[in-house]
Order: sequence, then structure tokens, then C-alpha cells
Amino acid sequence: MRDLTCAAVASVTGGEVRGALPDGELTGLTTDSRAVTAGGLFAAIPGARADGHDFMDQAAEKGAACVLCQRFTAAPAPQIRVEDTQAALGTLAGWYRRRFHIPFVGVTGSVGKTTAKEMIASVLAQRFDTLKTEKNFNNELGVPLTLFRLRENHQAAVVEMGISGFGEMRRLTDMVRPDIGVFTVIGDAHLEFLGDRPGVLRAKGEMVEGMGPGGVVIANGDDALLRVHDFGRRTVLFGQGRNAAVRAEDVRPEGTAAMRCVICAGDRRIPVRVPAFGAHMVSAALMGAAVGLELGLTDGEIARGIEDYEVVGSRGRVLETGWATIVDDCYNANPTSVKSALESLASLPGRKVAILGDMRELGPSGPALHRQTGALAAELCDAVIACGAEAEQIAAGAGADAVWFRTREELIAELPRLIERGDAVLVKASRAMGFEAVTEALLALDR
Repeated sequence: MRDLTCAAVASVTGGEVRGALPDGELTGLTTDSRAVTAGGLFAAIPGARADGHDFMDQAAEKGAACVLCQRFTAAPAPQIRVEDTQAALGTLAGWYRRRFHIPFVGVTGSVGKTTAKEMIASVLAQRFDTLKTEKNFNNELGVPLTLFRLRENHQAAVVEMGISGFGEMRRLTDMVRPDIGVFTVIGDAHLEFLGDRPGVLRAKGEMVEGMGPGGVVIANGDDALLRVHDFGRRTVLFGQGRNAAVRAEDVRPEGTAAMRCVICAGDRRIPVRVPAFGAHMVSAALMGAAVGLELGLTDGEIARGIEDYEVVGSRGRVLETGWATIVDDCYNANPTSVKSALESLASLPGRKVAILGDMRELGPSGPALHRQTGALAAELCDAVIACGAEAEQIAAGAGADAVWFRTREELIAELPRLIERGDAVLVKASRAMGFEAVTEALLALDR
């Protein structure tokens, strides 16, 4: 790890040292004692379910060069004590990131961050050895762990940045210092903490505070707030409207397998095939193209990068069972992402069935937003099935023909009665609802 030694950790974090710190660059950094490498650093984080300080002995046994902690223990490894381990990791991550003079792309928004991150990374990988955020490491603990994966070979980095409150993005940006800031869409997410959509934009918009004067913002020109917002930086709009500098024309679906369009930027016209389902994938392709254009990629490189995109987990994954089409989009949900998913479902043949669950963290607006979602679902679909305490309002908004279940188990038990051969079925809810089990139950149905 470039210039990252135990001594540097102590100096950058201002930590108190106990024991003799070894020389040499650290081999790695982890908060999981099971993943400690010989010569690496273990950061002991107190958590709700486990306290990393209880595993410092295990880290020492695995050969940790030193331990970053909030309290000294008897573990036989050099220790660096700080007031707050997680905050110290953030400070250290920012210092470490600045050892790398490569383009950094920060990705934020209410919807589609992971899809955009994957698309942008796929495009940049056509020319650059690109680091990207893995799993859901997009918060104040995950972003440092992403940055600590930087190595000498990396030529670009794409970092997903997720927040739920004011000030969080400012702290993430202090670490990442993006050269390019990408804003996917501003929607009704985390309203419990951010109040309303303008509040969401203010919180997400903190990203630009840590960008240099040469930083570039790439923002969704189809979003009512983003297209008129003054970021105080050169801003490139993407979208399908004429106001977009990077826009999509001739958009057409290729069944559930792909979307096709022509990406236009100035005199450049790039025909592309996006190998994933849903109109929102066109926006992802535009973001990948916009970043690629900023960094000098050719039309061929951009088109190949978009074609190489792969769907991640339960984010709009289409499953053809032979008797039905299942759109597995149960990773997470808010009113904006559900609207997009419903609109995509409506384009499919067969009877459209929406299985929708609670959308969490919506605050006082939650009941009304659930009812509005239900009304939209009833307008676009042939059947609406809701599940969860908050989703009862989805059923209310959808009308008398909607079906509501209090628990996931009750829903699963009734699926054989509710789902028919030839159906196109959307499964979507907030992560805490565990709707993966609903998808698995659908796949197990015998038709």
C-alpha cells in the first residue's frame, strides 16, 4: 500500500502508540479480523452486533502489523489508540487517496447509484485499470475500505457515495475528492432525515464542496431539480431531452434482454446496446458515456464498455422461468425507483403483476407516498399485491382489487393462487423486507 506504514497511520490519525511499530508498507487494511493478512492493519470498530476490540487477539495471531483501536487491550500486537476508530479511518483514507494522481469519479443520487457505478467502471475499464466500489461499501465505513484497495496499478477509480443525512456527503467527499461528480436522480429517499427533494439535493450536493476548481459535474437533465441547479462547477447534462449535452436518441427495447439507443454528443453518434432490462438503463449508459467522453475514450471504447455491463444482484434482474417473467428488483425501494420499475414492467407482454413491499425511511410523507405508488401501480398493472405494515397504504391507493398481506410468509403461502402462467411479475421492496424470499418462492412455483 503506497506510503502506508504503521508510523504513517499513527502520524495521520494523531493516535497514541503502544508497542514498537514495525517498518515497511502495510500489506492491507481490514475491519474484519478473519480477513487480516500478515503485515496488515486491523481496525477495531465497535458495532451494534460485535465489537472489533474483542477480536484484536485473533488479528494479532494472524500476523497483523498493528491495530487501530479506541482502547488498548492485552492483544500481543502494536496498537494505535484514537478517540474514534471509524472517524480515524476516514481521515486516513483521505490521506491515502491523495497519494494517487488518477481520475476519481464520485457517484451519488437517490436511485441507480450502483448501476451507474458499474456502468461507468465498465466503460473506463476499456482503457484504464479501474478500481470500483464493491458490494454496498458506499457509506462512511465502506468508502474508506474502498479507497484502501487502491494499488500502484490503478489508473482510475469509481466510488459510489451513499448518504442518509446532512453532513455525511461532506465527510465522504473529504476522503474521495472526486474529479468528476455524477448525480443520477433526486427522488423521495431518506425523507425521514432529509425532509423533501430539495433537502435531498442539498445533502447530495455537498459533493461539489470537495471538488477542485477543475472538477466536472455530470447530472441528469431529465430530473426537474438537477437540470436547473447551479453546482458552481462546469456541468454536463445527460438525458433524452434537447437540453442534454449527452443524450439518447432512437431508444428501443430488445425484449427483456437489452435496450438499444444512439448516444449523441456534439457531432458524435454512438450506437450502443445496453445488455439489461428497463428504460432506466439508458440513463446508466448515458452516464457511462459522459464520463468516458470527459476522459477521452473513443466511441468504440464507450460502446464496448456499455455492452460489457453486467447486472449486479437483485437490481432489475430478469428471470425467465419458462412459464413467467420475473423482474427481481428487490434490493431496495423508494417511490422514485418503484415508479421506474413499474413503467418498465408495463412494457412487457402478458398480465402485469406488481408485488410491492414497504418503502422505508420516508418520514411523515410515507403514508401518502405509499398511496401514490399504489395508485400508479393500479394504473400500469393488471394486479397489485402489497405486503408489510407500511405497504397497506399501497393497497389502499391501488383500490379494491389490490391484495394486501401483513407478513412475507402470508404472501408466499398465497403465491400459487395469485400468479398465473404467462405473467410478468415485479418484486420490489426496501431491503429490510427480505423480498429475496419472494423471488425464490416464485422460482419454485410449478406451472
